[in-house]
Amino acid sequence: MQKTHVDTTYLALLKHIMSEGATKTDRTGTGTKSVFGYQMRFNLADGFPLLTTKKVPIKAIIHELIWFVRGDSNLKYLADNNVHIWDEWPYKAYLVKNNIPVPKSDSPEWQSGIKEFVEKIVSDAVFAKEYGNLGPIYGYQWRNWPAPNGAHIDQLAQVIEQIKKSPDSRRIIVSAWNVADIDEMAKAGLPPCHCLFQFYVADGKLSCQLYQRSCDTFLGVPFNIASYALLTMMIAQVTGLVPGEFVWTGGDVHLYLNHLDQVATQLARENDIRPMPTMKINPAIKNIEDFTIDDFELVDYNPHDAIKAPIAV
Repeated sequence: MQKTHVDTTYLALLKHIMSEGATKTDRTGTGTKSVFGYQMRFNLADGFPLLTTKKVPIKAIIHELIWFVRGDSNLKYLADNNVHIWDEWPYKAYLVKNNIPVPKSDSPEWQSGIKEFVEKIVSDAVFAKEYGNLGPIYGYQWRNWPAPNGAHIDQLAQVIEQIKKSPDSRRIIVSAWNVADIDEMAKAGLPPCHCLFQFYVADGKLSCQLYQRSCDTFLGVPFNIASYALLTMMIAQVTGLVPGEFVWTGGDVHLYLNHLDQVATQLARENDIRPMPTMKINPAIKNIEDFTIDDFELVDYNPHDAIKAPIAV
């Protein structure tokens, strides 16, 4: 298999959207350049696919993934660990629920309000229980999918068991797209963007393909690539396999119109792509629930500076 670099693959996607994208409206009112249908492949033997043309916060990615794996869907775990990638949506839902005017996203009023909101999530357990609950989002669907008979299905545990016992199955799938829960997810969070993933075993290697219906290519997709690559590595370890490929498949793949200057900055770094880092995982962990932040070590990561961009809420 030809060696691939995450930056080369990802920058090709940015250029494709810039040259071929249609201008579209969107839910946030920001506007996008968008293409429909795109695929990227990453051989995990080539290195850990974390971008080097801008710094990506790996601890936030790991904490979010641990949060999903635990079946948690309350903001408190992330807030306690200083991870703020989910703050905007429950904050906006809190304002709406209490008939408080919603400031313009990224304004000083928005920033100070969200800071106070997150501080209260950390310090006030009752407040966190009511307003930190993001609804039946990823972790809930992965670990507690509600069945018609009142039972709950642990999809993640099931796929791990399938990988061990029926590795040739074509049904090793986790879905977050529970149609009955979409409206409930949208109240304080978002309906799942990365909505379905499938595992594949061949030659002692575990591969994973993700289908992502909606792809914020500048801010979100680098997180999603790293997160699902790491999940593949974790599940490979607990099933006694070697990581194979991570395949990312996008539906509506877009750049927000207020991210285009940042895209130009990143593309200007194309001639200084740096070696991909390596992710070391504590080999003693054999159970998917037992991973903590201390079980991961990112080695030889030397990225360019981060490029800040506003989140479209």
